[in-house]
Amino acid sequence: MKKLLFLTPELPFPPQSGGKVKSLKLLDAMAERYEVTLVSPLKMEDANYLSQFKERSPCKRHLHERVQVTRSAKNLLASYLANRPLNVHRSYCPKLAAQVAKLAPEHDLILVDHYEASVYVPWDYQGTVVYHAHNAYHQLWNRYARLPGNLAYRLAAFIEAHRVRRAEVDIAEKADLVFAAPNDAETLMHFGIAGDKIAHTYHLGDDSQLRLPALQFANTEKKLMYVGFLGWEANVVGLVWFLENVWPSLLETHPDLHFDIVGKNPDKRLQDAAAIYPGIQLRGFVQDLQEIYESARVSVAPLLFGSGMKVKVLDAMARGIPTVTTPVGAEGVEYVNNRHLSVATSAEEMAAVTLKLLEDSELWNRMCRNSRELIQERYTWRQLFSGMHDAIDNAIYKRESALNEDNTDSGARPAKVSHSVTGTADPALQHV
Repeated sequence: MKKLLFLTPELPFPPQSGGKVKSLKLLDAMAERYEVTLVSPLKMEDANYLSQFKERSPCKRHLHERVQVTRSAKNLLASYLANRPLNVHRSYCPKLAAQVAKLAPEHDLILVDHYEASVYVPWDYQGTVVYHAHNAYHQLWNRYARLPGNLAYRLAAFIEAHRVRRAEVDIAEKADLVFAAPNDAETLMHFGIAGDKIAHTYHLGDDSQLRLPALQFANTEKKLMYVGFLGWEANVVGLVWFLENVWPSLLETHPDLHFDIVGKNPDKRLQDAAAIYPGIQLRGFVQDLQEIYESARVSVAPLLFGSGMKVKVLDAMARGIPTVTTPVGAEGVEYVNNRHLSVATSAEEMAAVTLKLLEDSELWNRMCRNSRELIQERYTWRQLFSGMHDAIDNAIYKRESALNEDNTDSGARPAKVSHSVTGTADPALQHV
């Protein structure tokens, strides 16, 4: 069995965010084919879940070190001096990098799960490198920089967008294979990445919900729902915008309307905006989301910036809850508007389509059925990982064939091939 080194910038457990869901699913899928060593720094609350994670982990070996670098002006300046994007800087641990450098030669394959983990790829690694791009994160920074608000924050976001783009393109150039969502793949090709080494992937939701009975309009309440981490800036900004610009219009027609907002660590801006209205409830973390899904009539995802496919949208579609979102929220999904989900480009349009779904049972039932059919046809984990395994097999074969050909032609061992990432690799590690 070949050995795989799985590099990820945070512990992929518990799976309470779209990124962690994807990382954990991918880790499980890779462990079916490879002997896996997992490498990740421990950020924020990660250390609290490490023992629980190891009980269910499919990995042969674990390497972890605690990293507590906050988002601050001081650390932003430090990241400039280190020539790394802020989130790469926040993921980096010299001790962990040294351990990886010593261990990497034993492994046939390195999987870089997220550009932030590219800092751990040893400069002289000779095996196959696969880059799994969760999203095109430079687009998130770009979109944030274009929102109204504090000029200093916008300027910092604009600079960060360029630094992140450079890091994303750099690891994509160095990798033998790149997994990216279709829209992100187009972006990478625009910046010069060869299309023949890019394979498509997706951030998917909980497709086990497809096995649950279909929801019924008559059993729902006059209520909206939202699920997401409420300390994440994109979620906070979108929800506050919704409460200020859409919610009052909905109350004019339905003053008894309720809204369940589910997620951990609600930002104070969101708490203040929700406190104005008695019908809005911040539910915190909910262990079993079925009670939320089965009672709500409409799911909303009012995202104004972000990147990649949104798990909150796919989850609602898999359960069959008619969903109203923005073009950002629908990004990456091959949908027909008002058939699979409703995509609104303004507050007025979002209010109008939400009201229609609250009242029109025929439209509601059609969208419930059509959204589940779309997820079943195109967005299940089994289909996704089958294709990813094939792409990885092909990348390993190509690299091994090229190295064997070089060895045969020269009559000597092939030269080392550098996989280092410009601006992220620690020069000190080149002598480890």
